[in-house]
Amino acid sequence: MSIHHTYTYGNFVLLRGQPFPFGASPVPGGINFSIYSNYATSITLVLFKKNTPEPFAEILIPREFRLGNVASIVVMGLDYEDIEYGYRVDGPYAPRAGHRFDKSKILLDPYAKSIGGRGVWGETPRDNDIYPYRAQVIVNDFDWEGDRPLEIAEEDLIIYEMHVRGFTCHPSSKVTPAHRGTFAGLQEKIPYLKSLGVNCVELMPVFEFDELDNPRHNPLTGDRLFNYWGYSTVGFYAPKAGYAATGRSGGQVQELKTLVKELHRNGIEVFLDVVFNHTAEGNEYGPTISFRGLDNKTYYMLTPEGFYYNFSGCGNTLNCNHPVVRNFVLDCLRYWASEYHIDGFRFDLASILGRDPCGIPLANPPLLEILAFDPILAKCKLIAEAWDAGGLYQVGSFPDYDRWGEWNGKFRDDMRRFLKSQGCLKDVAQRMQGSPDMYGRVGRRVSSSINFITAHDGFTLTDLVSYNEKHNESNGENNQDGDNHNESWNCGAEGPTTDIEVNTLRRRQIRNAIALLMVSQGIPMILMGDEMGRTQAGNNNAYCHDSELSWLDWNLLKTNAALFRFVKSCISFRHAHPALRSREYFRHQDYMGSGYPDISWHGVEAWHPDWSDETHTLAFLLCGKHAQAGTAQDDFIYVAMNMHWEPHGFQLPKLPPLMQWHVFANTWMQPPDDVYEPGTEPPIAEQNWIMVGARSVVILVGR
Repeated sequence: MSIHHTYTYGNFVLLRGQPFPFGASPVPGGINFSIYSNYATSITLVLFKKNTPEPFAEILIPREFRLGNVASIVVMGLDYEDIEYGYRVDGPYAPRAGHRFDKSKILLDPYAKSIGGRGVWGETPRDNDIYPYRAQVIVNDFDWEGDRPLEIAEEDLIIYEMHVRGFTCHPSSKVTPAHRGTFAGLQEKIPYLKSLGVNCVELMPVFEFDELDNPRHNPLTGDRLFNYWGYSTVGFYAPKAGYAATGRSGGQVQELKTLVKELHRNGIEVFLDVVFNHTAEGNEYGPTISFRGLDNKTYYMLTPEGFYYNFSGCGNTLNCNHPVVRNFVLDCLRYWASEYHIDGFRFDLASILGRDPCGIPLANPPLLEILAFDPILAKCKLIAEAWDAGGLYQVGSFPDYDRWGEWNGKFRDDMRRFLKSQGCLKDVAQRMQGSPDMYGRVGRRVSSSINFITAHDGFTLTDLVSYNEKHNESNGENNQDGDNHNESWNCGAEGPTTDIEVNTLRRRQIRNAIALLMVSQGIPMILMGDEMGRTQAGNNNAYCHDSELSWLDWNLLKTNAALFRFVKSCISFRHAHPALRSREYFRHQDYMGSGYPDISWHGVEAWHPDWSDETHTLAFLLCGKHAQAGTAQDDFIYVAMNMHWEPHGFQLPKLPPLMQWHVFANTWMQPPDDVYEPGTEPPIAEQNWIMVGARSVVILVGR
C-alpha cells in the first residue's frame, strides 16, 4: 500500500489499494475495496450511510489504482460499522457481444460478506430504492471458543434436510416468538434434533436471496406467493438477513455463526445447500443486481446472439468453468468453510458445474476437479445433485475425483417403486447395498450414495402414500409446475380419508420407507417433518408458500407420536450397528472365517432368493463379524421385506450355537409393538421362521 497521500475526495484520503482479497476489508485507518471487471472502462465506488436513501460519496477509482483487471482503493477515515457500499461500472452496452454495462445502476459487490436492505423477512423494500441490496463491511472477530468442523466419518452420517424458516415459523414450535423462522429459532430446537438422533443438518439455501421476487398470488386464497425456498442467490458470501432474529440490526453473521457453533457443540454437522448454477438476475428481462453489470460476458453462459443459456431452468446459467468464475466459487466455499466452520456442501443442479461455456459437458471439468483437490476443502463433504434442467443426468457417472457424493435419485425411484409393489428386486438389492452397480468402481466409496426417499423437491413422505397425483393448484401455475413422475401411491383414496384400512396401510408404508432407508448402506437423508407426518396437501413443489402449508406443525409430534418413536428408534438402531454403515462394498464372501458371508440374500426360503419379476419378497442377512472390514464386531442383522399384498412366512437362516433371533421392528404390528429400543429387543418364540405381514418389513437381530 502506498504511503503517499496523492488523492483526496472531500475530507477522505484515497490510497492505492490491495487487489487481494476481493471485496471490502477493514485496514488500519480505513477500508480496502477491491473489485474485478474485465471489460469495464471505469469503476466508481458508491458510499452510503447505513439505511440512508442517497449516497454521500461517489469516488471514481483512478486508473492508476488498477492492476490488471482489478480496481482497488483504500478510503481512509471510514467507519465500517456505519457504511454500505456499491459500484457504478461503465463500459459498452452491446448485448450481441455479451456486454450489458449500465452506469445508472448501483451494483452489489459479488464478494459482499453482509447485505443490508432486506433485514426482515417479507418486508417490502423502499419504493424506487436506487440500491436495494446494500453491501456491508464486517470484521471477522467472532469468538468460536475452540470450535472446528466435526469431521464425522461419512458412513456415520444421518442427514436431516431442512428449511430454516419453515422449521420454527409455526407458533406450535414454541420457540421465543421473536425467534420464529430464524437461525436463533433453529438453535432453540437443537435438543429436539439431538433427541431424534440425526448428526447432520442440511440447510436449504441460506445465502442472501429475495423472497419477494415471485409475482404470483395463490388463486385459491388470493395470498401473495414467495420465493420461499431461496434457490435464486443474490449474494453468495452473505447469510440471509431475513433468517436472523437480529437481521434488522445487521446481526445475521453473528447469529448464523452462533448456530453453527452450538450445533457442533451438540455433535451435529452443518451442510449448506449452495446454488452456483444461476443467479437472481434471470434472463435478459431480469434485474441488474451484480454480475450482469460488472462483467456479463465473463460470468454467464451466452448464446452467439448474446442471450442467456438456461440449463438451470431459472433464466440464466453461471459460466462456472471460466477461470474467473471458477475462482469465485472456490473463494466462496473456502470462505464458508473457514469463517463459518461449515462441514459440507450440497450443490444444486451440480451437473451444470461440469459444462463448458457453450453448455457442452466436459470429460474433466476444471471446477469439479479443483474443488475435489482443494487443500482447504479437503475435509468438507461435497455432494452433487447430479442432474440439471438441461437434461444432463449423471447419477452414478458424475465426475467425482474420488471425493464427490451424489444425491442418489435412483435409490429414491427404485425404493418408491418397490414400496408400491412395482419394483425390480435386483435393483432394490443394489440400492440397499449402496448401489455398487453405480458406485462400485475403483475409488468410489459406499458413502458416495446419499440415499433418500423424499426431499424438499417433491412429496413429503406422508403425501407420497396419500396422493397419486400432484395438487399444485395453489402455486398459481395451473398445476403445470412440479414433477409428474412421482412413483407415489395413495393406498386407495386420494388425499385425507376416514377409511380406517387406508390410513392403517399408509402408516405402515411410512414405517416401511423409514425402515428400508435406515438399513441401507450409504448415507441416509430424511426430510424435515417426515418423522412426524408432515403434509403439504399433495403439493409436490411448495417452493412459493410461506404459510402453514410449508411450515412444520409441531403439534404433529403428539398426533403422530408413534411414528416419531419408530423413526427415532430406527435411527438409534443404525447408530448402534456398524454392519449398517460399511465403508467398503460387500464382497459376498466369508473373508472373516465366521461361516457366513458378509451379506447373503434370501427369499421366503432361506439362502434361496427369488429374483423373478413377479416376486415381491426379499430378505438379506448381514454377518456382524464382517462389519467395517473386521475392525468392529456386531450382531447378525436379518431384514425381511414383503411388498406383496398377502402375508408370507419366511424361513430364517440358522444362527451359530447359543444365539437367538430377536425382533427389533415389525411394521405389521401396531404401536408400541412395531419397534423396540436397540438393546431391548425380545427373542422371537419361533426361531426357524417368521410370518411377515402384507406390505411390511421385519428387522431381526441375532445375538
